[in-house]
Amino acid sequence: MQVLKGAQVSAGIKEEVQEQLKRLDGYVPKLAIVRVGENPDDMSYERGAMKKMDSFGLGVQSYVFAGDISDSEFKAEFAKINDDKEIDGILLLRPLPKQIKEADIEKMIDPGKDLDGISPVNIAKVFAGDSTGFAPCTAEAVVEVLKANEIPVSGKRVTIVGRSMVVGKPLAMLMLKENATVTVCHTKTKDLPGTCKNAEILVAAAGRARMLDGNFVGRDAVVIDVGINVDEDGKLCGDVDFESIQDLASMATPVPGGVGAVTTAVLAKHLVRAAEARQKF
Repeated sequence: MQVLKGAQVSAGIKEEVQEQLKRLDGYVPKLAIVRVGENPDDMSYERGAMKKMDSFGLGVQSYVFAGDISDSEFKAEFAKINDDKEIDGILLLRPLPKQIKEADIEKMIDPGKDLDGISPVNIAKVFAGDSTGFAPCTAEAVVEVLKANEIPVSGKRVTIVGRSMVVGKPLAMLMLKENATVTVCHTKTKDLPGTCKNAEILVAAAGRARMLDGNFVGRDAVVIDVGINVDEDGKLCGDVDFESIQDLASMATPVPGGVGAVTTAVLAKHLVRAAEARQKF
């Protein structure tokens, strides 16, 4: 089985970003990362994103708010960031604490700065197949991994396990745009192992540690593991039991070191695109 490392894909995106930056005549795009509270997963992703922006030669600033901030206070602070002309793109780390109405923030965010595709405008564009919108970075990262490794998608049976708006649903739309035949599975799917086993490309985005083992993977399938979980030993792992699929899958992404590394590279790509669009106005 060939292991599909994210670092090589990220390096390819970095080259693409460097070419885009040349068109900005020395202007350095700036990302705002907005975090509420001290969620370890959010803090880990924030560190990774900041490191990636720095390595790509992009600007980044973190805006951190107390976990008990009120809905009205957060909206006032978010509006300032949203309206700041020095900021080209925003990454809002979610989920937000329960006292904040997340749906209101999704409607507030400037679609042109919404790099992770959470605004209704960008979601609608993804579902309409309109490439001028920003798709969620993780969903787009899956497509980038397949393209970088020259894995054809057109006409292929693609099964996605998970139907969230972060990965499952938008990824289904991106795959349909690439002319794949798409099946989206969830907790109510009957014969989940059999459905998954029929896939030529299987994407695991369920959010459950090592949920998919060899019983779910067909011979020579390509397996893309989007899951990031912590197992009972405190180790990072994916939604796929990597060891059990090695004699079945033709290719698979590892966790860590797979799709996650590409997600922040896509974020950087989106930032430069957003800055370029704003420069034209």
